[in-house]
Parts: sequence; structure tokens; C-alpha cells
Amino acid sequence: MFDFTPPVTKLIAELKKIPGIGRKSAQRISFHLLKSGKQEALELANAIIAARESTFFCSLCNNITTADPCEICIAPAREINKICVVEEPFNIYSIEKTNLYKGLYHVLHGNLSPLQGIGPDELKISGLTGRLEKGNVEEVILATSPTTEGNATAHYLSRLMKKYGIKITRIALGLPIGADMDYVDSVTIAKAIEGRVEL
Repeated sequence: MFDFTPPVTKLIAELKKIPGIGRKSAQRISFHLLKSGKQEALELANAIIAARESTFFCSLCNNITTADPCEICIAPAREINKICVVEEPFNIYSIEKTNLYKGLYHVLHGNLSPLQGIGPDELKISGLTGRLEKGNVEEVILATSPTTEGNATAHYLSRLMKKYGIKITRIALGLPIGADMDYVDSVTIAKAIEGRVEL
């Protein structure tokens, strides 16, 4: 059976590791890069290296940043008594696009998923409880995706946080069931935040 030359095969294999990129997409991207000018390919490679080497996770909220604490955690206009819990750093930007929420964030870096071996210890939960123990948080908004794993994570966190005597809300299910927040428009996310319910 015919296969691509080894460097191209390797490029396709590496691109396939990116979530949402299958073999066909990896092939299209690979051949686009090979047909484009050498400078364009080098700029992409350099941008990936620069982003990877200059960013890290905020020690407070786990967002991707170049400064610690991150820009959101130190912004004076943010409501420090509210924390919105999200699955991944890119969820923050989906919510920020609505211009509705002005509180702080906490990124879990995933969801509970026993089938994939992801339990509470694999998520960034201890940092969240540490923030709650300081006593200046009045509300935690659980903004996990409305998937089985997202709902299980929200349920686990709501039970865990009850002892702190704070208001615990979940974003309203204006989001389609089974949807990934990264693919939802900002109007739908805004409505979901406005219609959040206490757990």
C-alpha cells in the first residue's frame, strides 16, 4: 500500500494528535504547509515554539498566561467575590466575549471521566478549595459543558463546596445538551450565564 514520504507521514501523524483534527484534515493542513512558501511554514513553526516557551499556567486560576498572576486575576475592576469555574482556558474567552461576567475564573483543565482515568486528583480542584477557604468568595458559578462528564463534574464540585456556605450556581442550560462551549455563540453563552440557577 502506498504511503507518503516519511517526513510527510510524520507531519500528518503529529497534526492528528490535535483534538478535532482527523487524518483527512491533517493531510490537507500538511499539503497546504508544503505548498506554501518556506517563510510561511517557518513563521508558523516559530509562533508555536514562542507560544509554548513563553506561556505557563497562572498560579491562582490556572489560565494560560505570560505573567503570574494573570491579567484577569489582577485586574482591579473584576468582582473578586465571584469565581466562574470552567473546564479549559479557552472557555474563559468564550465567556469574556459576552461582556457580561466581571468576576474571576478557575480552570479545572478537564472534567471527571472515570472511563479515561480522570478523577478529582487529576483536575485543578485543590486550588479552588484553597481560594474558597480564604473566605472572600460569595458565589461560585459552575460553567462546565452540559455533557455527561461536565454535569458529573458540576455535581461533584457542588457537593464539595456546600461546606463553605457560599452561593453555588450552574449556568443555565441554554447551551445545547452535549455541546462543547468552544463552539457555542456568545449570545447563547450570555443567556446561559444570565439564567444560571443555584444548586
